[in-house]
Amino acid sequence: MNEKLKIKISIADRVYPLTVDPSQEEGLRSASKKIDTMIKQFEENYAVRDKQDVLAMCALQFAAQTEQKQIDSTIELEEAITKLKRMDAKLSEVLSK
Repeated sequence: MNEKLKIKISIADRVYPLTVDPSQEEGLRSASKKIDTMIKQFEENYAVRDKQDVLAMCALQFAAQTEQKQIDSTIELEEAITKLKRMDAKLSEVLSK
């Protein structure tokens, strides 16, 4: 049986009640803390009056990080495939002799 947890997450001085799997709790709490830290950084470094603007910038930054990780993974995968193809060609050449 998959028991759900009822937790409260605070983001930007608002509390959000959530029902989650126990395996998600730690990640959600960690994400909430990162968002609040980022909010404080934006408020300290920029003249931002509206929480909506700060939250939008946080969302943009997190989305950009996710996209960049996907791009980096794709590049690394393509490089690995290229190296494997070169190794395969060399092995085929050696084995054909």
